[in-house]
Amino acid sequence: MESIIYCQIGVIRSPFTEEHGTPIQPSGARGIRGRIEMNPEFCEGLADLELFSHIILLYHFHRVGGCSLTVTPFLDTSPRGVFSTRAPCRPNPIGLSVVTLLGIDGAVLSIEDVDILDGTPLLDIKPYVPDFDHRDTEVVGWLSGKSRNSRHTKADGRFLSPNRR
Repeated sequence: MESIIYCQIGVIRSPFTEEHGTPIQPSGARGIRGRIEMNPEFCEGLADLELFSHIILLYHFHRVGGCSLTVTPFLDTSPRGVFSTRAPCRPNPIGLSVVTLLGIDGAVLSIEDVDILDGTPLLDIKPYVPDFDHRDTEVVGWLSGKSRNSRHTKADGRFLSPNRR
């Protein structure tokens, strides 16, 4: 497998310092505030981002303990293929969250609806554009009937490496 190298463009700050108890999706983190501290050399790229109410964050799950191709997700009791879940223990531990952008002050972005651990390396930011990003769906696989119950679901440690449990 070919290696791909990305650079960290900033760091995500949040009130969550431990995996256990962290919301597992932004819908479970409504109102939770955080910030992004950009590396100064990337601040020029923030121009016009303040014109958007929501942004997509792509980040590195830096505290994940390895990869598993089969996981038991938070909203289910059956093992599932990792690519049919949003579990962090993936071949490429990349996370994605849509958050509310509250403002930008120099190299600091104020955000809300944060479901991300403090100190998480940020890989990229993209504007959320409903015309491009929103899709009405008819089929949601094994999540059918379960996603409405996820609003208060918190991480419970099941994806930590054995030496961190």
